Amino acid sequence: MNPGKWAVGLIVLAQWLGTSLWFSPNSAADDLMAAWQIGPAQFAWLIAATQAGFIAGTLWLAWSGWADRYSTSRIFAMACIAGAVVNAGFSGGWTGFGSGLAFRFAVGVCLAGIYPLGMKMIVGWVGARSGSALGLLVGMLTLGTALPHGVRALGASLPWQSVVQVSSLLAVAGAALVYFLGDGPYLKKSAGPRGGSFGRAFGVFRIADFRAAALGYFGHMWELYAFWAVLPWLAAQWLLDARQWHPAMPGSVAAISFLGIAAGFLGCVLGGRLSLRVGSVPVAACALLASGLLCLVYPLLGPDWLLTRLLVLLAWGFFVVADSPQFSSLSARSCPPQSVGSALAIQNSIGFSITIVSITVLLNFIDVLGSKALWILLPGPALGLLGMWPLVKKTLSAHRGGSTGVGNQ
Repeated sequence: MNPGKWAVGLIVLAQWLGTSLWFSPNSAADDLMAAWQIGPAQFAWLIAATQAGFIAGTLWLAWSGWADRYSTSRIFAMACIAGAVVNAGFSGGWTGFGSGLAFRFAVGVCLAGIYPLGMKMIVGWVGARSGSALGLLVGMLTLGTALPHGVRALGASLPWQSVVQVSSLLAVAGAALVYFLGDGPYLKKSAGPRGGSFGRAFGVFRIADFRAAALGYFGHMWELYAFWAVLPWLAAQWLLDARQWHPAMPGSVAAISFLGIAAGFLGCVLGGRLSLRVGSVPVAACALLASGLLCLVYPLLGPDWLLTRLLVLLAWGFFVVADSPQFSSLSARSCPPQSVGSALAIQNSIGFSITIVSITVLLNFIDVLGSKALWILLPGPALGLLGMWPLVKKTLSAHRGGSTGVGNQ
């Protein structure tokens, strides 16, 4: 078997096992809230604490240069083990809401050593044509996001402590898969000056192609996590309308939410395969345009358009994340090989910071404006397409000239 394909398989599996830490409390949210006597608003703070820890961790990785100076596979494995330990601590009998916030923040910091560095390992083993492999990796992360909804839809009732502890065991298994793997032949360690420097970390934005890919990614991130966050509300509204017409309509909020998010797995994988033929730029631009159009259309569909609304939701879930691996691939190939880890870390840090703003704004307006609040997400795809336009122009020019161009690298 091709060593690169074997390595990609291990990395994708390890990434899925490691990032199970991200979503571990969600699968038993009701049980946890009852045990700690907290409501949905307090539980949302646990999610926000994880996101904040991830942002802090990626900022530190970019500032320190560790992501490019040391063995990526070893950092990934150590982050999995540290995250497993902290996550297990979260499920301890001594933990309450206050200490739980600290534990989830620490889990987020550990995840910073898993998600962006998993992408870097993919690039290290695959090289420039990484869009397909990253599509599989981000697709697996998307399935992980959908998993809590799937568990609820199936009616699983494990104690929340058991769910959390299982994810810790999975993360340890992920560490074992890649600890001895190495970083692949296509990237090299940084030989630059040691010590922390945000100037060095943000210096990649001086590279025009990286800047264009990052701006597209930031627009995508404004939409993605806010859509995932509001999907249960949209599912509940759809079921309410459906049961006014058909009282015996089967289904649940959890099942629709699972299908809407899990559709993104197909979007990532199929988009990745398509990128091998047409390049990452056309795939990213078309997915971003499609998700923006679906965002525009959905609030215009009235209660009578039941089947159409459901199909639009599933299509939106397909396209809304399909561009993510392609933006990461474009960013990785546009910067020097010795800076890929720090570049992906700083891009992730800014992108996830944006998600906190868009989620907060959308959820504050959704009850007041109804589905029309979804138009708050429209600036993301619009500005993302505007930001990546230099890459689109370069790709079109290259195709007219008969060369491969940025899009087919």
